[in-house]
Amino acid sequence: MNPISSSAFTRLASIAAVFALVLSGCGGGSSSGGASTVDNLGGIVQVDGSSTVYPLTEAVAEEFMKVNPRVRVTVGVSGTGGGFSKFVRGETDINDASRPIKPSEAKLAAENGIEYVELPVAYDGLAVISSPKNDWAECLTVAELNKIWKAGSTVNNWSQVRTGFPDRELRLYGAGTDSGTYDYFTAAITGEEGASRGDFTASEDDNVLVQGIAGDASGLGFIPYAYYAENMDKLKLLGVDDENPENGDGCIQPGAETVQKGTYQPLARPEFIYVNTRALDRPEVMAFVEFYLNNAAELSREVGYVGLSAEAYRLGVERSKARVSGSVFEGEGSQVGVRLEDLLKLEQ
Repeated sequence: MNPISSSAFTRLASIAAVFALVLSGCGGGSSSGGASTVDNLGGIVQVDGSSTVYPLTEAVAEEFMKVNPRVRVTVGVSGTGGGFSKFVRGETDINDASRPIKPSEAKLAAENGIEYVELPVAYDGLAVISSPKNDWAECLTVAELNKIWKAGSTVNNWSQVRTGFPDRELRLYGAGTDSGTYDYFTAAITGEEGASRGDFTASEDDNVLVQGIAGDASGLGFIPYAYYAENMDKLKLLGVDDENPENGDGCIQPGAETVQKGTYQPLARPEFIYVNTRALDRPEVMAFVEFYLNNAAELSREVGYVGLSAEAYRLGVERSKARVSGSVFEGEGSQVGVRLEDLLKLEQ
């Protein structure tokens, strides 16, 4: 795992303004203290994008429509990349994203006159999983995952992964190439976003991956932790060892504590929503975004993610109201190995 360069940390410094006090309030309660209703509010809010962010956005949408029954919020699942394709053409109001917007996507948005507000909404970890019938593997190192997943890899048997593993076919499952999960996983494990072997069962639908891995005793795959949490009776969670003593000794599994403390590396990441600034001029969209940020901390816990602090969400509401457009990531794509502590130090 390559360390983050000093220039990368400099580019990331502005993120601290959004993630202010995340660690001190991670998983904290809603800043609103409850739901609010806008009188006579009606209309449609169209959301698409990441299957990773979908459980949180769907939960928010359900609660929002309970108190605003005349508003219909539709939440699609096209993958982060597929969702951005629609978003930058102005076809949707909000895009769920499990990675920052790419330079090519930002360019298309500008060409189409689309400005957007970038809002982090939660943190999660990517879970490396197998079937419960797998009784030989409890943990894999980042080096072993790289050997399995790197472009051109011919590893197709568990015995090739580690001495002592059985002579048994290895079958792989993972997010499709339109998924931000795929982008992040490849950046973290192979060292290059979008670079991996191609002979694996791929899907932008994480539930498809859950079913495939659960029924395959020789399978290995990666999915967002929230999908593991919903299906832990069907799956086996493996630990990941990044072989960095600063993150703790040995294998670490994803969970609220390890994601919050930044010890589950390099597979912990922020989740986002991107909101069309013109759409924010419609009362139903602004109300939904404000409701989202005011309730994301509590609902994040319910769907298996780590919420940000009340202050971070409050800043997000301010950014939305002020129409602060653009990405603080400057189009750098997936940022791997970023610890919340590091971001807070940069702010000081």
